[in-house]
Amino acid sequence: MSDSANLSGRATLTGERPDWRDGKRYLWLLGTVVPLFLFAGWGLVNATGLGLFWWIGPMVVYVLIPTLDLIIGDDQSNAPEDVVAWLEQDRYYRWVTYLFLPCQFAALFTGFWLMTRNGGLPVIDKLGIATTLGMLNGIAINTAHELGHKKEHLERWFARIALAPCGYGHFFIEHNRGHHVRVATPDDPASSRLGETFWAFWPRTVVGSVRNGWRLEKTRLRRMDKGVWTLRNDVLNAWAMTAVLWAALIVLFGVGIVPYLLLQAVLAFSLLEAVNYLEHYGLRRQQLPNGRFERVTPRHSWNNNHLTTNLFLYHLQRHSDHHANPTRRYQALRHFDDSPQLPAGYAAMIVLAYVPPLWRRVMDKRVLAHYGGDVTLANIDPGKRDRILATYARPAGSASSAAA
Repeated sequence: MSDSANLSGRATLTGERPDWRDGKRYLWLLGTVVPLFLFAGWGLVNATGLGLFWWIGPMVVYVLIPTLDLIIGDDQSNAPEDVVAWLEQDRYYRWVTYLFLPCQFAALFTGFWLMTRNGGLPVIDKLGIATTLGMLNGIAINTAHELGHKKEHLERWFARIALAPCGYGHFFIEHNRGHHVRVATPDDPASSRLGETFWAFWPRTVVGSVRNGWRLEKTRLRRMDKGVWTLRNDVLNAWAMTAVLWAALIVLFGVGIVPYLLLQAVLAFSLLEAVNYLEHYGLRRQQLPNGRFERVTPRHSWNNNHLTTNLFLYHLQRHSDHHANPTRRYQALRHFDDSPQLPAGYAAMIVLAYVPPLWRRVMDKRVLAHYGGDVTLANIDPGKRDRILATYARPAGSASSAAA
């Protein structure tokens, strides 16, 4: 072991701070700002009289963040390996994520109060608030993702709380025990395929997520000699949290909020699935002679180092290291030079994913280049396989790698 590693080990054991400093330490608080967008919109509406600002959520997600990504650019810096253990034990970073939850719920209750106070807002303004709530609760799923991968029981419960407003509590089960096992294979509903549009991916992944989450819990409970209809079923208890929360909101603000509750929920989990769509598009782990798939490597996730989006999403764009080390905390996730890189941050790429011709023009050639021109190595949409093979087939006489 090197002297620096020994020093790091002693620092970890004694709690001493190493000489290295995280330049983004306080910038991570930007993630907590997300639920405050609603309050900013409220202030701007009062200041200007323009109801347009109730739509501040999509303005920030689809316009402001991509613009800041473009202006500020990349940050490829990694924490030195000899301070990672200390960095992961620094509880400040945990409290940054914990702080998101009270802000999230303050925004949720305030949003529905604003919709219904003094006789209620016009429908167009209610739609704007519901859309903004959908954006912030969609980003909250990323906070749940960060917390749900951790070993501490409290953090896992915090993850379920963050998922309750959008009714997507089964994500906690399917993502950890399903997606991370089957990622970048044809069997994974959360891994999009070459040629598959986001609009075709959406129903496949939404239905597949529910089905697989339920199947995984059913299998776990069967091993414990338990039936599925019990609150020990983590899918059911997660959905129960949503039922209680939504019932409380309806009691407080009336049944008239139900359409807006549903709208914000659909928008929230759709934002998550848009991120899923771009994280593994067309990437495939190759099948080994024994029928198993090769182990996950940095080459099986699309990455990006645009600083602004990474700060708002707790380094989610460093997705390769996350799949290699699922319990590693966000502040310690690393950039890999050999991971395929997206041309823009997640915020901009989501907008691109909504327009399939633009998405294909930008991304299909990158998938092909990633596999050295051999499209058969990609994860191809079965319904478009013949057309894709005909379009991207190698010239006659060229070497071909293993069939997909």
